[in-house]
This record gives sequence, C-alpha cells and structure tokens, in this order.
Amino acid sequence: ILGDTAVAVHPEDESYRAYIGRTALVPMLGREIPIIADDYVDREFGTGALKITPGHDPNDFEIGKKHGLETVNIMNRDATLNENAGPYAGLDRFEARRRLWADMKEAGLVLKEEPYTLNVPRSQRGGEIIEPLVSRQWFVDAEPMAKMALAAVRRGRIRIVPERFVRVWENWLENIRPWTISRQLWWGHRIPVWYANGDEAQIVVAHDEEAAYAEARKRYGPGVTLEQDPDVLDTWFSSALWPFSTLGWPDETPDLKRFFPTDVMETGYDILFFWVARMVMSSLVYLNDIPFHTIYLHGLVRDEHGRKMSKTYGNVVDPLEVIAEYGADALRFTLLTGGTPGQDLNLSLEKVASNRNFGNKIWNMARLVVRNLDRAGRDDAPPPGEPLPLTAADQWILTRLSETIAATNRLMDAYQYGEAGRQIYDFLWSDFADWYLEAAKVQLDQGGTAAWVTLHTAYTVLDQALRLLHPYIPFVTEETWQQLNRALAEADLGIGPDAVAPALIIADWPEPGPQYPDVAARWEQVRALIRAIRAARAEHNVEPARYIPATIVAGEAAPFLESQRAQLVFLARLDDAALQIVAQAEAPEQAVTVAQGGLAAYLPLAGLVDLAQERRRLESELSAVESQIQRLTGLLNGPFAEKAPPPVVQQERDKLARFQAEKEALSARLSEL
Repeated sequence: ILGDTAVAVHPEDESYRAYIGRTALVPMLGREIPIIADDYVDREFGTGALKITPGHDPNDFEIGKKHGLETVNIMNRDATLNENAGPYAGLDRFEARRRLWADMKEAGLVLKEEPYTLNVPRSQRGGEIIEPLVSRQWFVDAEPMAKMALAAVRRGRIRIVPERFVRVWENWLENIRPWTISRQLWWGHRIPVWYANGDEAQIVVAHDEEAAYAEARKRYGPGVTLEQDPDVLDTWFSSALWPFSTLGWPDETPDLKRFFPTDVMETGYDILFFWVARMVMSSLVYLNDIPFHTIYLHGLVRDEHGRKMSKTYGNVVDPLEVIAEYGADALRFTLLTGGTPGQDLNLSLEKVASNRNFGNKIWNMARLVVRNLDRAGRDDAPPPGEPLPLTAADQWILTRLSETIAATNRLMDAYQYGEAGRQIYDFLWSDFADWYLEAAKVQLDQGGTAAWVTLHTAYTVLDQALRLLHPYIPFVTEETWQQLNRALAEADLGIGPDAVAPALIIADWPEPGPQYPDVAARWEQVRALIRAIRAARAEHNVEPARYIPATIVAGEAAPFLESQRAQLVFLARLDDAALQIVAQAEAPEQAVTVAQGGLAAYLPLAGLVDLAQERRRLESELSAVESQIQRLTGLLNGPFAEKAPPPVVQQERDKLARFQAEKEALSARLSEL
C-alpha cells in the first residue's frame, strides 16, 4: 500500500467510470495518486479496483511503464522499510504490515476482512519469502539473437527431437524479452565492467583489471581509479558460452576447429530455453555458426507412481544408493530404456532389480560358452575357405543377429535409443539365451566339427551383441568381453579375430552379416511348435523332466523336422523312441492336438496324465464352477439386481461371465478325456 502510485479500474466498468482521471489518497501517507483505466483489471475480482505498486510487483511495473507512473521503492535490501514508507520507515516488513493494518483500523478505513490464499514466492534454498523490488541490472537485448536461433531451426540447420518441442522453442524465442545477465551472488563470473572514479556513468569494459586500467587511463587520465561492478554473470549466460569457451575461444585453437560445432546436444526438456536456446544464440552471435545440428531431449525422472521427486513427498531416489545396491549398469540401462524422447520416466526399483538380473544373465551366457570350450579343438575347425556347416539353429540365430543389428542402427539413427536397447535386450535374453544356447547344448554334445561350429557361432553372436549393448551397460559388457576373449585366446581354437581390440569401448561397431531367411523361417516354425507343446505340458501339469510321446504331422516339412529331431526331443521333452514325424496322419482319439505355424502335434493323453485321476479332478472343478454359476444366476435374477448400485451389479455379471467361460473350457477338457 505504501508503494502504490495509482488505482486502476476497467475502462468499461460503469461503477467507476466517473472516477477515471481523478485522484485518490494513499492510506496513512496522504500521498495523492491518479485513478487510471486499464483493461488488465478483472472487474469480477474483489472490488473491481486494483491498487498499482510498480516498485514491488512485476505486472504492476508493466502497467506503470504503460501509463508513465512513478516507481516508488519502499524497501531496503534487508527487508526493512525505507524513507518512502513515511512513519513506518526502519520497521521490519512483517512488523510494518501489522502496524499499518492496525492504524488503518483505528482510522476507520477497514470495511471488512476476508481470508484469501495468495501464491507467495519463496526461496528454493532457504524457504524465505521473496519480496520483488526494482533494482539496477545489466541486460542483453536478446531479440536479434532469438531471431537467428528461430531461423536455424526453421531452416533445418538444427533439428529438435522430439519434434513437438519446436513449438516450445518458438514460443520462447518469439516472445523473448531483454535478458537480465547480472546476479547479486557470492559466486560466479564477475561482470567485466569497471567504474571510473566512482562514477557509474564512466564505464570501462575489459578482459581483466590490467586491460581496464589501460583503457581508463586513455579516456580519463593517468590518475583514474577503478571499481569493478560487484555483480556476477547469470549462470545461464556463462553456461551459454560452453560449446566454445571450453575449447580455447576466442583463440583459433586446434580443439575449437576440431570440436566446434559438435553433433548432438542431449539434455532434459525443462532447460530447452534456459540453456540450449542460449547456447545456440551465443554461438550464432560470437562464431556465426550453430553449436550442434541436433537437440535430443529426454524426459524427467519421476518416482514409480509418476510423481515428481520431492523431499516433501519423501520419494527422492538417491542414485548412489541405487548403484550401491543394484550396480551402475542396472540403473543406467533402466534410465536409457525406460522411456521415449521427451517423455517423463517413472523409475521403479523393481525394474532396476530386473535389469541387474539381465547383467547377471549376460555374464552367465559368456560362462556357458567358456565352460564348453573344451568340447572342440583347433583340428575340428573346417578347412580354411570352406563355408561353415551351419545348423538350422545356427542360421536362425545369425539371421536374428543381423536383423537386430540393422534394427538397432535404424533406431539409433532415428534417436530411438530406448527402443533400440529394448530390442537388444529381447534378442539376447529371449533368442540367444532362452533358445539358441539351449539348442547349442544338443550340438555341443555331438563334439568334433559340430561343437566347433557351435562355439564359433555362439562367440560371434555374443561378441556382436556385447558391442551393441556396450553404450547401455558399459561395465558388465566390457568385463564380459575381456574375459571371453582371454578364454578363447587360451583355448587356441582358432575362433575369433586374429587381432582383438584392446577394449570393447574402442572395438568396431557391428554391421549386419549374412542372413538365411528360408532356413530361419523353418526354424521359427519349429520354435513355435516347441512353445505350443510346452504350453500343453504346462496346462496338463506334466512334470518338466518327463519325456512324452508325440506324433508330429509336418507335410512337406517332414524331412526338415526329422533333421531337427534331437532339438525337438531335448527342447520339448519328447520321448525319442515314441516320437513319429510324418507328412500326414489322422488325429488319434484321446490326444491333445497342438497346431502351430502349419505344423501339428498329437500328444496322447495317456502319455500326459493319469486319465482317471485327471477326470476326477476336472469333474470336481466343474462341479464347483457350476455351483458358483447357480449362485450368481439366482442373485442376478432376484431383488439384488434392482437395489444394488449399477457398478456392483456389473461386477457380479462379470464374475458370472468368467465362470461360464471356465465351465466351457472344463467341459471341453472332459470331452477330450
């Protein structure tokens, strides 16, 4: 109130129109101030009349400039009031507020009091209430720089990923205002401005004090004295110089020539304007070039429920604690693959634990290969120059490796790093570990050339996959790769390159290799059939170690299936002596039929379960389900359906539908028996 310099009303407000152009008195001070009209005023809020305090409110400051109002500052920097506060000068701000209100009550100026919640700005560090006030600062006219940065993106010189943030970029730069670059802090780059003879109008700008004195003596005489401005540069101003100031600029250093401009700038979307835009503006102004051609924006890390991490919520995850428990690679992989560009990531420690297990899995894959190096010798290698006698499983995994490398390269080129990592994960865990290494056990048992080729294939895949995965999991992959290559060198099998890079981090990036689409497609059929047989075994609770009889009908693919007999027996747990692979056959009675990918397998029930015991079990389950159906049917046909809330009734109907579906499935199983 003590700093008010006008009262504003809306120009179309009939109740105040007659007062526009007249004056009012500031309470307790008696200072005369104008009544002005401005459409910024909200007629529906409060009394519809707005006190204007340009010295202590940013919005009021703009209104004051617009109307040519006086700016009155009533506050000292220690938050006491100054001489402009009249009788309240010298009081602390809170004490002055209490005393002013009491004086206004005593003077009969208070009509009524209403509770009202304000948005009070507070210091992030200490929590103190911030009091806005007008002060002298250094500014940069940012509009010319902003136009250059806008043009760089619009003309395609700089690309923003994801593209939707181009709108944010343009919104900031099209509405830019002069940039305040001075800060009243104890740390930072001191503003390189000196005042001559204590006169703020006599300014010298120089690189250091020696250069400042040299310039000042030319201008103001040999006896001049200088005092440097006490302010420091805004942190973002200093940071905006980072792309080139770190490389020796303003000198034309080799580093500056080599590394400026760079390629990709990666950072959080929340500082797109504060840092990234300012780096672009500064680089264009000082070096007439862009600092990077792509801006890649990641999201913010939130807790597993999507809330922003805050000490108030008590949900802050300390990365050092996570690393201590799960390892740096597990946290790194979770962050890299847990989201997409520009999207926030909900950090789940369960996912971090799962990715730690993935690291263990990688180590165990390599151990399995190393433990089996004694299955073959250098003499088992095929003659030089001859094609390797690859099995169907070998050709399938090498095809999948090439597909994964190609997909990874394509996704990385598109800045889809998370999806690229997820595909590498799926390939290594699902294709290589769960399928190929299991199939490899059958091939290794054959010894000789078959074992050598299998080890060669397993090494090739693991070597290339570790290279793909290294940017995501650097520590585990580096150590695993080193151990694997040392073991191969000691085994002297002739597997692996003659000259291995000294470290994975500088090894060549993989390129897609040969593919065998026809054989790989057929092996996919075998894999699908094995999955279906495993599912049937699980459904009938067959013990994992039990080998069961089967008849596989494969049509023209029967010879190929016969060549995979050992794999089918081992991976699907089929009885080799009772396994028939034929082109055509009728489905026998009392058998489970498994059809997948153009192939069919008939599994005799007698070989799967004790028929009498299974029938009793199914009949018991069917009886219990029918009892539930009868109960729910009676409930839904009675008063309950009319009186209960609709969501509750619907819940019971959903239960009835589930039990009816279960009854159909149990009845079908009984019919099979």
